Amino acid sequence: VTRPPFSNCWEITAVRPVKKLELKEYKMSEKLKKRIAEQAEGILIAGSPGMGKSTFASALAEYYSDHGKIVKTVEAPRDLQLNDKIVQYALKDNSEEIHDVLLLSRPDYTIFDEIRNYKDFELFSDLRLSGIGLAGVVHATTPIDAIQRFIGKTELGIIPHIIDTVIFIKNGGVEKVLALEMTVKVPSGMTEDDLARPIVVVKDFDTGKLEYEIYSYGEETVVVPVKDLEKKGSAAHELAAKQIEKYLNEYKVKARLISDNKAEIYVPSKFIAEIIGKGGKNIDKLEKEIGIKLEVKEY
Repeated sequence: VTRPPFSNCWEITAVRPVKKLELKEYKMSEKLKKRIAEQAEGILIAGSPGMGKSTFASALAEYYSDHGKIVKTVEAPRDLQLNDKIVQYALKDNSEEIHDVLLLSRPDYTIFDEIRNYKDFELFSDLRLSGIGLAGVVHATTPIDAIQRFIGKTELGIIPHIIDTVIFIKNGGVEKVLALEMTVKVPSGMTEDDLARPIVVVKDFDTGKLEYEIYSYGEETVVVPVKDLEKKGSAAHELAAKQIEKYLNEYKVKARLISDNKAEIYVPSKFIAEIIGKGGKNIDKLEKEIGIKLEVKEY
């Protein structure tokens, strides 16, 4: 119900579920069914508004409940259609209260519908790191967008410990599933071993094909589509160019990228000593921040 001054008139909206589904009615691979049953404890159910995210979340909640798991929900507003065995909590302004109640009641799984603001993301992350199995519902137009919504709200290296499976819902069905893991390696498109860094690897769950890499590049966190690297091999070039411009703009530096992991920078003579630093200290630090080898030349 809305009323003035929030709206220009009184408005009452009545909503009823069009259809209630069981998890077995969704078309899913045997591999995904096994993960949901045995391993998935940090699930993101993502999709655009009206695509069936909450319907899938309801089916997942009742699936776990029917298999002897203690299931709770956290909702704002509380509108999931569930059986009486599942207790539904309303998410109010005080998220600490919900946090304490869930830790005391110790459910096997909690359905978080929906994750909207910073406090919701913080609560979801904290509960997951406390060991509670979670399935969160989040608005996203693509599967990777759901993961990106956590960037900046929690440390990059923690994300795979919070989210292990992204289930993207479109037109009422499961369209795409992503899996996350943390590793240390050289980013795709680069070749120098000393450019290795912690990377969140995002793969297609069913095929195991690498789709995205998420890592820190200088002061920024970047999400790099690996398929773009395979097509044109220029993603690393573009990132390096941006970083060189950002870090060295004040020195009137001109840069020429030789390869994905090496660049020549042409520097006015009066700035060369400052950029290189004593014993190459400054240039070494810069190379690590930018993630590319730099060869300094005078112009």
